Amino acid sequence: MLDFTSALYLGMRHPAAGLAPWSTLSLGKPAALQEPPGALALAADLAALQGCEAACVLPSTLHLFWDLFGMLAADPLVVLVDGGSYAIARWGAERAQALGLPLQVFPSGQVAALRRLVAAWGRLGRRPLILADGYVPGSAQALPLAAYAAIARAEGGLLLLDDTQVLGVSGAQGGGSARQHGLRGGYDELGGCLLIGASLAKGFGVPLAVLAGSRKLLRRFASHSQTRVHASPPSAAVLAAARRALALNTQQGDALRARLAARVAQWRTGMAAAGIACQGGSFPVQRLPGRAHLQPALRAAGVLALAQAGGGPGALTFLLRADQTPRQLEQAMDLLEHHTRRRYERSV
Repeated sequence: MLDFTSALYLGMRHPAAGLAPWSTLSLGKPAALQEPPGALALAADLAALQGCEAACVLPSTLHLFWDLFGMLAADPLVVLVDGGSYAIARWGAERAQALGLPLQVFPSGQVAALRRLVAAWGRLGRRPLILADGYVPGSAQALPLAAYAAIARAEGGLLLLDDTQVLGVSGAQGGGSARQHGLRGGYDELGGCLLIGASLAKGFGVPLAVLAGSRKLLRRFASHSQTRVHASPPSAAVLAAARRALALNTQQGDALRARLAARVAQWRTGMAAAGIACQGGSFPVQRLPGRAHLQPALRAAGVLALAQAGGGPGALTFLLRADQTPRQLEQAMDLLEHHTRRRYERSV
C-alpha cells in the first residue's frame, strides 16, 4: 500500500533503538516544580533554530495555545484571526474570547481588511493579537506574514504563528516561518511582537510542542503557565526523540528538504501533464479539487490519499514525503490519470 496520508514530511522516524537511553520515563512532577532532564537545553536549541531568543517545550499545541491565550486574556488586546488558521490554535483563541477578549476573523491573507480591523479596535484602546498559520495547507500562495508582523509591531501588538506545518520543512535549516519570511521580534511592553507555537510532529516526526519568542515573554509564560503546573511535562522518550530529530536535521536536514522539493516538483509536473488541477504550490500538501470520489478506487488499487470535504465536490489530498521514491509517485499519478480518464469516458 502506498501511503500518502502521513505528514512525516522529511521521513523522520525515531525507533526506540535509535534513541538515547533514559533512567526514568517521568519524574512524577510538573515542569513548574522541576524541568525534565534535557528540556531546557532542547528548548534553547529550538529557539536558536527559529531565530528566537527563548523557547519552552510542552506536550502538545493544545496545551500550548490553551495556556498562552489564557495568559494573554489579561491584556488589552483584540484577537484577530486569519481565516485560514488551524482548529487547535482557534480553540485557544476561543478560550481568550470566553475570558473576555473580543475576537474577529478576517479573510485569509487580506492585509487591507486586517488594517481596517486594527484601526477600528485601536480607537477602542485595544492592541492586535494577530493569529495566523505559517502555511495554510492547499494554498498556492504564502500568507503576507511580514505585513502582519509590521502591523502588529506598529500597533504594539503581537503576531502569533501556528508554525506546525512549516517547522523543519521550510526556512534556513528548517527553521520555519520566521527564517523563511525574515521576521524579527520587535519589542514593546508585551515583550516582543512575534510568538511562534508549533508541533514537531510533522517535519521532525516528534509529538512535542514548542513556544518560541522573546526572552521576556517566555519568562512571563513560564511564570503564568497553568499546564506546567497541572499537566505532565513531555516524557523522557519524547525529549530523546526530539534531540535525535535536531541531530538528524543538522546532519542531513538540507538534503532531506531538497529531496522533498524534488518530489513536489515531480508531482506537480505529472499533474500538469495529465491535465489534473492541483493546489498547494511548492509545499508537500497537494490538493486535487473535485477528486474526492476517486479515493475508494485508488485505495482498492493500493494508494491511500485523504478525501476532504469542502464547499462543493470534495478534494483528494496527497501528502508527499522525502522518503517516497520517484517510482512510488509515478504509480500514484498513473492511477490518478487512469481513473480520471475512465470517469470522463463514462460521462460522455
